[in-house]
Amino acid sequence: MSDKPSVLFVCVHNAGRSQMAAGWLSHLAGDRVEVRSAGSAPADQVNPAAVEAMKEVGIDITAEKPKILTFDAVEASDVCITMGCGDVCPVFPGKRYLDWKLDDPAGQGVEAVRPIRDEIKTRIEGLIAELFPEDGK
Repeated sequence: MSDKPSVLFVCVHNAGRSQMAAGWLSHLAGDRVEVRSAGSAPADQVNPAAVEAMKEVGIDITAEKPKILTFDAVEASDVCITMGCGDVCPVFPGKRYLDWKLDDPAGQGVEAVRPIRDEIKTRIEGLIAELFPEDGK
């Protein structure tokens, strides 16, 4: 069992928002956080516009693959952040649940995905500040 916090990002297809969020958290928090992402109905591949938008800021998510949301992934996570997946995320007592209202990048070009990427970064920075309040001292 790890003593570092674990965060699960969930969106329907696990192809855009949740992949970008996982990429940001891994990039900004490093190995201090266990990062997972999943979807209730995973796509065949990560959204190419999301991959391109992240590449523009130096984060490579090309190796990521959409994964199905499992009971075990939620149970093993301290914080579960949903992004437009509704009520499909199972709820466990003692877990922290956040719902981030973000535009869906599906079918959008990289120009439309950039502001979503940037909004996710801002939210990830806030999450890191909450997870590691000692960093702000």
